[in-house]
Amino acid sequence: MSNKVLISNQQKTVKVPSGLRILIRRSCNAVLEFEKFPEPAEISVTFVDNAEIQKLNSQYRNKDMPTDVLSFPLGEGGVYDHNQDTGAALLGDIVISMERAMEQAELYGHPLQREVAFLTVHSMLHLLGYDHEVGGLEAVKMREKEEAVLIQLGLPRTVSYTADQL
Repeated sequence: MSNKVLISNQQKTVKVPSGLRILIRRSCNAVLEFEKFPEPAEISVTFVDNAEIQKLNSQYRNKDMPTDVLSFPLGEGGVYDHNQDTGAALLGDIVISMERAMEQAELYGHPLQREVAFLTVHSMLHLLGYDHEVGGLEAVKMREKEEAVLIQLGLPRTVSYTADQL
């Protein structure tokens, strides 16, 4: 059973470090494993700059400002469309602002890799239906799962919050 993570770079602001794509694939797989996702899955991850993520954030969330990561889940209530060729569940799209990730990595004093892994794990949980926007227990559960997965990846949290919580 193998998952497919399609990664594309549509920005030139931040050089994508070697090994980052492998780390993103490991992060996606770690979340699916942790959540005991029952079938092969397909996820798309796109790197953009602040200007592009601001456009998407404005268009889809009515928030006209850059953010670090956006999740576009394709499933609802645990029901997903499937790739006709591979049979994999189509979980959705993750869009990461590499520019913002770099800024946050510097702010929190950890490597860009650590920040991108956190954003990927965070976004994967959104694709699987978790939502921290409502706050309360749901947000706490999401944080705990992020932390557990990052520890599995050997990247325990120092301090890292998504931009919306600052």
